[in-house]
Amino acid sequence: MPARKRELYSSPNGDSWYLAHEPETGRLFVRHEANIPSGGHVTDLDIGAFLSGGRRHPEHQALLHLIGTLVGSDLQRTAAKPVNLAIPTREKQKKRRPPHRGG
Repeated sequence: MPARKRELYSSPNGDSWYLAHEPETGRLFVRHEANIPSGGHVTDLDIGAFLSGGRRHPEHQALLHLIGTLVGSDLQRTAAKPVNLAIPTREKQKKRRPPHRGG
């Protein structure tokens, strides 16, 4: 079965970058398809290698944006739930039982 892919970015010169997934192996990677005039080569890149290349080009920004939308949707769901960040006062701390020590 061929890899499933989602377009990340298409450059003005015709190159395209995709987030790709091979269902049989579970492998997730970035696929670069070069434009026809430059040879039309297809290159598969590990996501870590793709993102660690140094400079941030539009294709890198597109992948980071996609990842951000996934995290952002989780943050919106959890933000709807109230979170108690209060630090217990000394009075509440005194009510806690000390850990039982065998002896």
